[in-house]
Amino acid sequence: MSENTREIVLDMLLSIERSEEYSHKLMKAVLDKYDYLDAQEKAFMKRLAEGTIERQIELDYVLEQFSSVPVKKMKPLIRCLMRMSAYQILYMDSVPDSAVCNEAVKLAGKRKFQNLKGFVNGVLRNLSRNRSSIKWPDQEKEPQQWMSIIYSMPLWLVQLWVKEYGKDRTLTMLSGLSQVHPVTIRFRKALDKNVRLEYIAQMEKMGVEVTPSPYLEYAYTLKKAEGVASLPGYEEGAFTVQDVSSMLAVEAAGIKTSDYVVDICAAPGGKSLLAAEMAGKVLSRDVSENKLDLIEENAQRMQADNMIVEQWDATVTDDALIGKADVVLMDVPCSGLGVMGKKRDIKYHVTPQSLQEITALQKKIVAASWQYVKPGGVLLYSTCTVRKEENEEMCSFICKEFPFTLEESRQLFPGEDDCDGFFFARLRRKE
Repeated sequence: MSENTREIVLDMLLSIERSEEYSHKLMKAVLDKYDYLDAQEKAFMKRLAEGTIERQIELDYVLEQFSSVPVKKMKPLIRCLMRMSAYQILYMDSVPDSAVCNEAVKLAGKRKFQNLKGFVNGVLRNLSRNRSSIKWPDQEKEPQQWMSIIYSMPLWLVQLWVKEYGKDRTLTMLSGLSQVHPVTIRFRKALDKNVRLEYIAQMEKMGVEVTPSPYLEYAYTLKKAEGVASLPGYEEGAFTVQDVSSMLAVEAAGIKTSDYVVDICAAPGGKSLLAAEMAGKVLSRDVSENKLDLIEENAQRMQADNMIVEQWDATVTDDALIGKADVVLMDVPCSGLGVMGKKRDIKYHVTPQSLQEITALQKKIVAASWQYVKPGGVLLYSTCTVRKEENEEMCSFICKEFPFTLEESRQLFPGEDDCDGFFFARLRRKE
């Protein structure tokens, strides 16, 4: 591997450290920019960047056993360099430890840290020689601390989940979130089954592993699929990318062919598109203008002619919509704890304070938009998180404050269910 490849990863980690960009977006932009590199180099970059981000808490814990300087006190560039080097030593068997140390020292010098080359070399060689003697938290005496380090999850989040869901389920979730998550697609419901199978056969010929979802016959997971947009059937609008949890939420709404559906927080648009295949008419709204372009583009590609896309802030009531919708899809902004397996740096951005702020925003959206549901109609509330205050307790709040009855709810757990962590509830407006 060229030194350049490691330097690209170092710059990505620095950018994420400064909170300039979320890792999944930055990863896509960097891989697009360096598309000319061979597949092996791109795979190395992806694995090293994602692994270092995913295991940051564990890597810091390990480094502190070999470094005289606490990780938090290191210069940002040195901190990122040490983390990515420690990840290679601990998790990338195909890379010799000597090469990891040498390349790290070279990079420190190249980036104007000549005076720290000895420090970088000493800590990494010490780690390489003594990795078998790393002292881990005691699983029996300090179970939550052990979970936090082994699964690289902030301790306060582990404590929150253990309190709400118990130790065993928390362990299952942590394990599920740390797995590699394949891409999930859904084919258009109206697409002839033979046409669907033909597209799948073409994908498999390209080396893509296609597995049917256990939940819905039109949903599949893809492995070894580099760039979904280049797969057979994408341009023709045969399928779109969507997690199966989000499909299950739309199915739970019980949409009928005559229904008028309003999706108030629609981006990235998967629920609106599926609803459009089931309903008479769909109004798809979001506050973000650039996300609307993506929804519009996918609506045209998926031939969703009965779907209107508009910009609107869901915290503001639209009087013209009061009492008009048979179904309102309310997929509110949330803490995103259920999708940390795909967006690996969420766990470093979320804080107890941000959880309180997000709950307040959710209540504001509910208060502004519940009236769009006709008497007798359905409010489908959903989030991509695993947290009772944003889910079950929010449904209790809606039923207490507004004229709704809870008919069905479901919490999907990462590691337990074959999809993202997700919650949805069907609430019926009283006649």
